[in-house]
Amino acid sequence: MKKLLILSASMLLMTASATFAQTPMTDTAMHHHNGMHKMKDCVAMKGGKVWVMKDGQKSEMTQTMTMTDGTMVMADGTVKNKDGKTWMLKDGEMIDMNGKVMMKDKMKKAKSDGMK
Repeated sequence: MKKLLILSASMLLMTASATFAQTPMTDTAMHHHNGMHKMKDCVAMKGGKVWVMKDGQKSEMTQTMTMTDGTMVMADGTVKNKDGKTWMLKDGEMIDMNGKVMMKDKMKKAKSDGMK
């Protein structure tokens, strides 16, 4: 009986390890086991480059994107909202797919405030 229990526990541990090993880790897709959540899809300026975060994958922006509210973001960081106002993204600024702009620091603060 003891051998059967040990064998069952070993099989469970191997199955869990194999499942965990197949889960890809990226810098934008953090998982619950390390206390973080997956980052939302957005466009962000970081290090003087415009990056697109989509489905947990980060890539450098190469063409203009139009957000759901009509805001357009160009590959050089120029943003044009639906009212025609134009400005440049600053380092650390992010725009979600709905056209909402926020600073990286404010996003962290909003998450920490929500955890209290």
